[in-house]
Amino acid sequence: MKEFHCGSLVPGCEWHTRAEEEAEVMRRAVEHMRETHGETTIRETMIEAIRSRIQKVRDAA
Repeated sequence: MKEFHCGSLVPGCEWHTRAEEEAEVMRRAVEHMRETHGETTIRETMIEAIRSRIQKVRDAA
């Protein structure tokens, strides 16, 4: 299970997502950046910043 907290990139944002695959976490994070933070162009540096903040978490039993 992978998890991303937007607040680790955008201070004050409490949005987060969790999914089995990193690719799904990335997809959701990019969608969130576009819809919530108004990012119209997602550059490679943004992708790298998101990817570096994705954490592996234990599955909730």
